[in-house]
Amino acid sequence: MEITFYAYGHPNIKGTHKTTLEITKDNFLTPRGTCIVGIKSEIACSDLPETMKQEIKNSEAKIVIVLEVDGMRDEITAYGDERLRLTSRNSMVIRKSTYIDDRTLAVRADKAAKDINRKIIERLTDPNKRVTVTLRVEKPNIF
Repeated sequence: MEITFYAYGHPNIKGTHKTTLEITKDNFLTPRGTCIVGIKSEIACSDLPETMKQEIKNSEAKIVIVLEVDGMRDEITAYGDERLRLTSRNSMVIRKSTYIDDRTLAVRADKAAKDINRKIIERLTDPNKRVTVTLRVEKPNIF
């Protein structure tokens, strides 16, 4: 199952957080938001289709998040968890840890904001740049 949506850059995007990556519907960003890589997102966790939410709430589900800007792309691999709530109406957070709150989209990620291609982060400091976000949920192999 796959969904694609858009978010935008902002001059305060730094992409330096060591353990998380966030995309938000907020239309502003303070310098403290070092995990945020996109604002004015079209969707948040609560907006995901119910069928996708059910797939994400499986600890064996692999979640691939692709960020694309100006022909450059980066890919994050993370995993679902049965404890996920997916209820935030404002944002989605991908975490390296297993911490879960209403904003958590996926856990055990292989990348955080600081690991994203620096050329992509550089482009996202421009508020006119649009980042295409593709979220793909791969069901676990069941034998």
